Amino acid sequence: MLEVAILGFLKEAPLHGYELKQRIAMLTGHAYRVSDGALYPAILRMEQRGWIVRHQERGEAAAPRQVLTLTPDGEQELLRLLRNPSELEISNSSQFNVLLAFLKYLQPAEQRAVLKRRLEFLEGARSFFQAGGKPVKLVEEADPFRRGMLQMAISSSRKEKAWLREMIEVLGE
Repeated sequence: MLEVAILGFLKEAPLHGYELKQRIAMLTGHAYRVSDGALYPAILRMEQRGWIVRHQERGEAAAPRQVLTLTPDGEQELLRLLRNPSELEISNSSQFNVLLAFLKYLQPAEQRAVLKRRLEFLEGARSFFQAGGKPVKLVEEADPFRRGMLQMAISSSRKEKAWLREMIEVLGE
């Protein structure tokens, strides 16, 4: 998820590390906080792989700043990651949203394939809770907080599945 976000934002524009961290934080929200201890080593690895380059620019107020730019190899890696998301990126809503933020860079058939994987996951998803080895249904849940959790999950899942179906149709076969 972090690699997709870094490469995706750098495809949009060259950025310095602080700007990049802010954009990732806005995209992932409270679900995934990106620390400097995760971001800067990831940037270094991507530089070593030739996916991004760093150059110095004059700072707005004082010291020069290091600006990161995506390379052609980095763009190819971004496309590879978008075309082949992991099962976790498909199943985890926050990580899937990172994919969605940059899915525009794929061809329609590739976009459709990713969306179909997410739809298949959602159609096979089960309840958060089980009793006796079976998923607990909303009407069976006595705990009002768990019932609320189930209601919100059902509602958002319906909306997301409807949107996915619509987009898959728009993207054509």
